[in-house]
This record gives sequence, C-alpha cells and structure tokens, in this order.
Amino acid sequence: MEEEKKQNKTATSKQTTKAKRTVTSNKPLRVSQPTSSTKNEKKVAKKNNLTVSVYNLDGKETKTITLPQTMFAEPENKQLIAQYVRVYLHNQRQGTVSAKTRSEVIGTTKKVYRQKGTGRARHGARKAPIFVGGGVTFGPRPRIFEKDINKKQKKKALMVALSMQARQQAIKVLEDKAIAMKPKTKTMAACLQAMNVSDKALLVLAKVENNGIVQSTRNIPFVDIIQASTINPYEVLNHKHLIFTETGLQALQDHFTKKA
Repeated sequence: MEEEKKQNKTATSKQTTKAKRTVTSNKPLRVSQPTSSTKNEKKVAKKNNLTVSVYNLDGKETKTITLPQTMFAEPENKQLIAQYVRVYLHNQRQGTVSAKTRSEVIGTTKKVYRQKGTGRARHGARKAPIFVGGGVTFGPRPRIFEKDINKKQKKKALMVALSMQARQQAIKVLEDKAIAMKPKTKTMAACLQAMNVSDKALLVLAKVENNGIVQSTRNIPFVDIIQASTINPYEVLNHKHLIFTETGLQALQDHFTKKA
C-alpha cells in the first residue's frame, strides 16, 4: 500500500510540473516597440554635428546638407589614429642615408707616427674614427623603414579622422560652380576669408585637373589640394579646415562604397 501511495504522489507531482510548464509557455512574449530610423539619424546628426553649410564663390551660405553617417559619425579612437600616423610617417622615409666606416674612407693606411718614443697615444691609420675626416662609428646605414597596416584599419582610421573633424565643425562644402570658375587667386582668397578659413585648409576635389579652382588655389600658401580617392587620415588631421566640393564629397562616398 505504501509503495502504491508513493507512486501516486510521484505521478501527481509530474503532472503538476507539466501543467506549470504549459502555463508558463502560454504567457505572451514581450515585443519591443519599433523605433523610427529617421529619429535616430536626426539625433546622431545633432550629436556629431553632421549638418554642414554649402557656400558659393562669394563665401555666402546657400544651403545646408547632412553628411553621411557611415563616414562622419565614427567614435573617437586615438590608439588607431596613432598607429596609422606612425605607419604613414615611417613609409615617408627614404632610408638611403649612409655614413662611411673606417674601411670605406679613402685615404692612406700609413701609421701616423711611430709606436714608441713620442709620449703620445698609440695610433695607426688616420682613417680611425677618432680623427677628423676618419670613419664614423655606428653611423646611419641604408635600411627599410616601411611598415604595414591592414586595409580595414586604414579605412577605419580615415572614418575616425573625418568624424573628429566633423565634431569640431571643421568641414565646409563649396558649390560645384567653383570648379569652372575663372582662374583668379584674388576671388578664391576672398571666398576663403568670407568662409573664415585662414589657416591650413585641405581642398578635396573629385579629380585634380588643371581647371579654374586648382589654378585659383595653388598660389594660396595655406591651402593644399587633394583628390578624394587619395585622401588619408594624416592629411585630414594635419589641417584645421576641410573644404569639399559637392562632387568631391560624393566621390569620397562612392570610393567608400566601392571598397566596402
């Protein structure tokens, strides 16, 4: 009898646990409310200063545009930027510097003076490093300074650099009409002055050709010109102002999408 009671108890306990499981499984799941992407984009644009002004040749603001979030809203990454700049500067070094050792210096191998009897130090040839005109001890030799960085890191570093400049409100856009302008440095200098650009500016074009804007800008000492496809994080951060033409900004965006 006792064994039958135990079996009945275990059976009833199993049934209750099954019932509990079925009850809990029938509970409605919590569904997260969908958020609108447009609101998020607006918040990101405000937070990262993605709204920039478009100027004409007179330096007057004609409209505003929003920079693409994929390129100009990257969080700051100083470690990656430092790594890229180190690699970039190493790759700019020529590495052909060379100093002659005592064996490479052309000159006599005759002993300077006799070994004994002069009271002076013992010397051999005049090509020794201790003499003026002799060889160099541990001097620089030709070497390869080249370093490498991954393509993904390069792309990420460029996006971080562009985003840092966007947060500092250092990006301006120039109308495409300026590309075919009449070559005149005075006109371009007045335009830059009206845009409050007076120090270390980088002009980004879709293609660097011998057109009006290039001829008008090349004699301004603080302005450098670069093609959108060859822009790099070092040049971006080494300038206080970034001036894109409308086609230059689009070319940069197209270059990113092609690489991705």
